[in-house]
Amino acid sequence: MSKVISKDGTPIAYSKTGKGEPLIMVDGAMCSRAFGPTPKMAPLLAAHFTVYTYDRRGRNESGDTLPYSVEKEIEDLDALIKEAGGSVYMIGFSSGAALTLNAAAKGLNIKKMILYEAPYVMNMGGHNPPIDAEKQFKQFIASGERGKAVTFFMKDLIGMPAIFPMIMSITPVWKKLKAVAHTLPYDAAVMRDYTIPAQLAASVDTPTLVAGGEKSPIQLRNSVQKLAEAIPNSELQILKGQNHNVSAGAIVPVMMEYFKN
Repeated sequence: MSKVISKDGTPIAYSKTGKGEPLIMVDGAMCSRAFGPTPKMAPLLAAHFTVYTYDRRGRNESGDTLPYSVEKEIEDLDALIKEAGGSVYMIGFSSGAALTLNAAAKGLNIKKMILYEAPYVMNMGGHNPPIDAEKQFKQFIASGERGKAVTFFMKDLIGMPAIFPMIMSITPVWKKLKAVAHTLPYDAAVMRDYTIPAQLAASVDTPTLVAGGEKSPIQLRNSVQKLAEAIPNSELQILKGQNHNVSAGAIVPVMMEYFKN
């Protein structure tokens, strides 16, 4: 494990593996380089890329300098890019895809990027998240109700049946989710009102692959298509048999093909 210091002095923990051109992987809500999809993907990519997985601020071994802002998270990525040599490939998952899009719009040196199901789902059919999600998350965290924040994320934000968080709450993973629940307002801030930021997307000139799963909910499938239409110089790819929790076996070949060509 190594650390890079972001512009505001916050230490950002990262791991580096492999050889080749640098590739930074950006996690979605509650995930880190120790928990979630990217730790499984990095070893499969290591023969072809120098892979950087990192803990977004407030998670695992990274610091968390308050107050939070999306700009600070973009600065974290900028520090990692400089550490990696100044120019990188980048892939973001879920809210991490939205953060990656924001970073590209700010002009960070990203050679190519893949955005996997950034959840711009408002008014896309299916479940709509609460418009005051960030405020509600902050209230739960301020009152020490981390479990309620995780439940709100699963049930109200994502639209899972109420029984799902009830079952999860008696499993060992629940403790890990509560440990990073204080970062849920950060993801909500990145997503803003959960609508596609058309003007921001139109400003991006980074070559982009917008990807999604054919078995994801209708609102995510519609969002993926609309986002691809909004970003100039972008391509759309729907992965057969996949959903929001894309498997390493499905997404790694997509990364190999897109970043290597």
